[in-house]
Amino acid sequence: MSDKIKRIPVIVRALLTATIFAAPAAASEWGCEVLLCAASSNPSWRGVPSCHPPMTRLLSAMKRPGFDWPTCPEAGTGSPGFERYAACPEGYRVGRTVDRNGFAGEENLCVKTMNVCQGRTHGLYNSDRQRSCIQTVSISRPLRSEPYFFDIRNDTSGQTERHWFELHR
Repeated sequence: MSDKIKRIPVIVRALLTATIFAAPAAASEWGCEVLLCAASSNPSWRGVPSCHPPMTRLLSAMKRPGFDWPTCPEAGTGSPGFERYAACPEGYRVGRTVDRNGFAGEENLCVKTMNVCQGRTHGLYNSDRQRSCIQTVSISRPLRSEPYFFDIRNDTSGQTERHWFELHR
């Protein structure tokens, strides 16, 4: 059993483990299987043979119209969260692209403001044709390798632990 699975609260792990070995899974049992498999990180769910059937079933179900994420009420979790983008590198803040009509798009940039003169008096011309030493630099915001997450409460510590996972085949 992976260290990540071992850190899931004991009562939740017992409930979830019992569902993996149950007969054909009902909706909440399937949701508990998905939760347990998604929480596995070393190895990921792909490296756990008993996780292949519930996760393959999930991937297939996600392609159908009207998909509802299977949940695990016994574990106190609902559908997972999703965060496509990772944090910006240090010194940058999250920024948005703007379309040609001035409407802000998604937060897919990392932006920082820099003094490009650094002691020199010359500068760059800004959009108002004013000379300035301040320049805004942007880079693409990094994508998360594991964009989905479940927040699982640890019954022992009372803390909520975030378990990240991905669904690529």
